[in-house]
Amino acid sequence: MPITTAVLALLTVAMILLRVFWDRVPPMLRFVLIRTAIALVLLQAFFAATRWGTTSNHMNAFISWLAVASYELLILLFSRLSPKWLTSISAAILLIPLFAASILFPLTDLFNPWPNTDVSISRNFFYEIQPWGTTGADGDSDGVDLIVCYRPSFAPFLRKKIQPIAFNIRECNIKAARAKLSPDAKTVVARCPRWPSEPPGTVDKSLRLP
Repeated sequence: MPITTAVLALLTVAMILLRVFWDRVPPMLRFVLIRTAIALVLLQAFFAATRWGTTSNHMNAFISWLAVASYELLILLFSRLSPKWLTSISAAILLIPLFAASILFPLTDLFNPWPNTDVSISRNFFYEIQPWGTTGADGDSDGVDLIVCYRPSFAPFLRKKIQPIAFNIRECNIKAARAKLSPDAKTVVARCPRWPSEPPGTVDKSLRLP
């Protein structure tokens, strides 16, 4: 998170400098920048509203960074309009939410050195193993989400997140949590083995597929 905040701060400074020297930018480049910025913001809004995205967390984070830069550019260009005292105050207020945790967390995936772990459960469905909570030096975490996703055959590089199945460390051995498709192919069954100190068995959770 600290490196994400620092990079976001540097990106904000870069957008402010672009705003200051905007008149020196060639007209054609200005035309391209504005329309590209609008397209990226709309793309990110579509991904957020529909839960679609690419199958790569790094690529999704990169698109999020481009959308944040585009949003900042559009807001700062808005501050050039008259009356400047009003548009400048409005721009400052609109930029503050960018440093909220809900915005920063998706951006951190760009600096994650580990690729996301995807496990196929059928031709079009898979789940992503995503730890959450406090992660210790040994890699242990407070819990894990098995995020069930749909991948269309015509565009295997895209995915739609359906729903996470969560297990916490107090329930079971989260490192061994797995999921599979039920025999009727309509339900995903997730199983997490109990700890050796507990009675034998698994903690089972199911998700009905759309």
